[in-house]
Amino acid sequence: MPRTTENSRPEGVITRGTTGINRLRRSDRWLTHSPLVRRVLTDAPDPLVVDLGYGARPDTTLELARRLRTVRPDLRVTGLEIDPARVVPATENVTFTRGGFELAGLKPNLVRAFNVLRQYPETAVPDAWSRILSGLQPGGLLVDGTCDELGRRCAWVLLDRAGPISLTLAWDPFTVDTPSDIAERLPKALIHRNVEGEPIHALLQAADRAWSTAAPFAPFGPRVRWRSALKQLRNNGIPATLPRRRLRDNVLTVPWDLVRPNA
Repeated sequence: MPRTTENSRPEGVITRGTTGINRLRRSDRWLTHSPLVRRVLTDAPDPLVVDLGYGARPDTTLELARRLRTVRPDLRVTGLEIDPARVVPATENVTFTRGGFELAGLKPNLVRAFNVLRQYPETAVPDAWSRILSGLQPGGLLVDGTCDELGRRCAWVLLDRAGPISLTLAWDPFTVDTPSDIAERLPKALIHRNVEGEPIHALLQAADRAWSTAAPFAPFGPRVRWRSALKQLRNNGIPATLPRRRLRDNVLTVPWDLVRPNA
C-alpha cells in the first residue's frame, strides 16, 4: 500500500482533531443511499474509500466503513491524518496512515473530507479540491462537508473530477427551527456567500418560506412538514431532490449550479 514517507510530506495543515461518536451519521446515511455513490462503489472491481482528516480518534472512520459495507461488503477503507500522533493500528479491517491532500499515494473511489477545509481560507478551496480530485480513480467522488460538534447540522458538497455536482443540507428535525439555521455550517466554499445577491442566500430564504408555508403540517411532526416544504420548493422551480424513502433527517439536496457562488 502506498504511504507518505519522510521525503514526501503530507499536503495540508493539521486540523483541530475534534471528533465524536456518530458525529457524521447524517452524511453516512446519505452516502449509503445515494444512487451515484452506490454505483461508484458497486461498479468498482476493488473499491477503496479514504476518510481524510478523521481527527483525534478514528470513531467516524470505523462508522463509515460499517455503513458503506452494507453497500459493498468487501470495500477497503483507509483513514488519513497529517498528524502522525493520530495514526492508530488497523482495526475492523480498516487501515490508518499519514497523509493529506495527496492521499498518501492511494487511488480511492471515494474520499470523505469532513471539517477539513473549514480552517482554510475560501480562496484555498479550489486548489484543495483539485488536488484531491486528481488522486481519485476514474469516476471517483469526493465529499467535502462540515457539521457541528454533535452532528445535528451538516452540509456537504459532492464532487467528481469535473467539479462540484450537488450541495446537501441535513439536520436533526427536532433541534433545528428553520432550514437557514444550517448556514453556520455551510462548507467553506459557501459559508461566506450567505449574503444578499448570492445563490446560496436565495436558496436558504426560499427554504425558510416553504417551511413557513408548510406550518399546517406541524402537528404531524417536522419530518412530514419538511416533505411538504420540499414539494413546495419543487413546485416553485427549485430542483430539490425528493426522497423516495422515509428519512430520519431533514435533507435538502440541490444541483451545484443552483448555488454556485457569483464570480
